[in-house]
Amino acid sequence: MKSWISRRMSPLLGDMAFRRYWLGQSVSLLGGQISMLAFPLTAVMVLHATAVGMAFLTAIGSLPSLLFSLHAGAWVDQHGNRRRTMVVADTGRALLLASIPAAFFLGILSIPLLIGLWFLVGTFSVFFRVASSTLFVSLVPKNRYVEANSLLHTSRATAFFVGPAIAGFLIQALTAPVTLLADSLSFLTSAASLALIHPQEPAPAQAHRRDLAGGLRFIRTSTVLRYSFASQATMSLFRTMFMAVYILYATRSLGITPTEWGIIFGPSSLGAMAASALAGRFTKRLGLGPTLIWGCALLTVPYLLVPMAQGPHVAVVAMLFFAEGLAASGSMIHAVSDGTIQAAAIPDELRARVSAAFVTVSTGLRPVGALLAGALAYAVGLHATLWVAASGGSLAFLWLLPVRKLGQVESLAEVGAR
Repeated sequence: MKSWISRRMSPLLGDMAFRRYWLGQSVSLLGGQISMLAFPLTAVMVLHATAVGMAFLTAIGSLPSLLFSLHAGAWVDQHGNRRRTMVVADTGRALLLASIPAAFFLGILSIPLLIGLWFLVGTFSVFFRVASSTLFVSLVPKNRYVEANSLLHTSRATAFFVGPAIAGFLIQALTAPVTLLADSLSFLTSAASLALIHPQEPAPAQAHRRDLAGGLRFIRTSTVLRYSFASQATMSLFRTMFMAVYILYATRSLGITPTEWGIIFGPSSLGAMAASALAGRFTKRLGLGPTLIWGCALLTVPYLLVPMAQGPHVAVVAMLFFAEGLAASGSMIHAVSDGTIQAAAIPDELRARVSAAFVTVSTGLRPVGALLAGALAYAVGLHATLWVAASGGSLAFLWLLPVRKLGQVESLAEVGAR
């Protein structure tokens, strides 16, 4: 039995440093999924938030990415100590989340306090994300980038599958504010795992402290990153627009019940788990470029099924089920291939600034997309807004066609990655 397991276990998991990093991030991803349900339910069930309050609360978590990503990237590149930055960010997020149940028991929890804490959590998250890309390449050899990304995104897909169920049980048993302690503990677990590893990090960059645009300049000169950046910006904007009105439209206009939402969303995570585990095989057979294009198309195009959905109710549910399943699978394939390309194509001295630029478009555009969706829905209605959002997002893969000949990691320079 031992030999059977060892033959199937990734060689990367045999490395103590990577194993600690992977376990810490896996626990943190699970905690994040618990917070995704517990945090809004704290606002709704405990503080009786209005629709306006919920909209503002949703937007505020992404606002730090728009405001601070480029500054955080420049700071991390200049000062180095990426692992220490991640430990501080994890610890800060843990303390902030733990303060929510504390405020609840003290009777001082309020919507303004919740908004302020969520903004600070988002700010720490920005620093964590821009520092993590450099730590990743310090731990993983270049020929293992795809494998390492597959492991991390399999953990992410697993968290998507089991996290909401765990969150629901804990919220029912402990209340939503207390459940946030689970995410606080997950951040402490991540911080502890990072504190136990000591990889050789690249030296800090010599760039001027105000060189915020260094990452953007490098993206402009890199073929594969330039088109990936444009594709991600397109996806982020239109996908946020779509998600802002999706559940409201499907619930009110299509009559989707809570039980049916469970059927639609739950099994889709199984497809994501399988796709993330198989992403390495797709890349090996097709190459990084085609895998990235197919992942992007699979992530965005199926959402056209939602505004198309009509007819018998069972057919409508089936269309939404397939849309979510295909999109979740595409999300994992895209994330693994895109993460591998970024790890291989970005020089160490610019890594945090380039990552910050991608964070700005992938997360920072979410408030913009949400506001556009609200304005468009008011002007032309929910159904028309879904058509605009799904159609715009489905075109994102076209940006990637110029890198369709990109092969394996070693071939990045051949298509002008640098």
